[in-house]
Amino acid sequence: MPELPDVEGFRHVLDGCGIGRCVRCVDVRDTGVLRGVGVRRLRREVEGRRLGRPWRHGKLLIVPVGDGPALVWHFGMTGELVCARADDPPAAHDRVVLALDDDRQVRYRDQRKLQGIRLAPNQRALRRMLELLGPDALEMTRADFLDLLAARGAVKGVLLDQSLIAGLGNLLSDEILWRARVAPRRPARALDSAEARRVFTAMRGVLATATRAGRVPRRRTWLTGHRDDGEPECPRCGRRLRSHRVAGRRSVWCAHCRH
Repeated sequence: MPELPDVEGFRHVLDGCGIGRCVRCVDVRDTGVLRGVGVRRLRREVEGRRLGRPWRHGKLLIVPVGDGPALVWHFGMTGELVCARADDPPAAHDRVVLALDDDRQVRYRDQRKLQGIRLAPNQRALRRMLELLGPDALEMTRADFLDLLAARGAVKGVLLDQSLIAGLGNLLSDEILWRARVAPRRPARALDSAEARRVFTAMRGVLATATRAGRVPRRRTWLTGHRDDGEPECPRCGRRLRSHRVAGRRSVWCAHCRH
């Protein structure tokens, strides 16, 4: 699933392909990825206008269009943005294509179509969308983060709750807690001050590395490099990793090297 670092990578795609370009045509090849906007309105609001500088909040990518509206992408499980030439063959899962005035295209590609594209007609509508989300995980201060850990439920559930912290998904949350040596099922409000600080420090470190890569790494020194092995081993101690469901998601962790 695309998480904050992946969406940051898609922002760089638009940085290199779309800023300042005029959208000549919006080709909607599958209306199943449109959320709250129809084809006619999308074309009316976007065609003939220039794309502004994209920015990200959590897992959302926001792209200003002309003087008022903004495209808002939520990539769900399988969404991605690709910059292509006009004569590049289409992929099977290209759902919406923005044809630009320099013969390049921005292609929204998504196999499962669990989320998609929204249109915020003005800044007020965009603010209403973002009010549903907590602060961006990269922008949080330590004080704000520690306040959130007074929330009820498992610490992993707090990390995954987009209304509390925007941008973290399943892979990042497990990686953060593994690095902090905190079990995902621990009640968030039961963490002592040292544990809470370790979780925050791990979050900043994991996000810094992952955003530089533009994706959640699958390195063998990371938990993400082992979690899908047939018999996954902890990259720190070499013992068998455990797997449980926490906050409705599969969670991988090591019971042997938490301390």
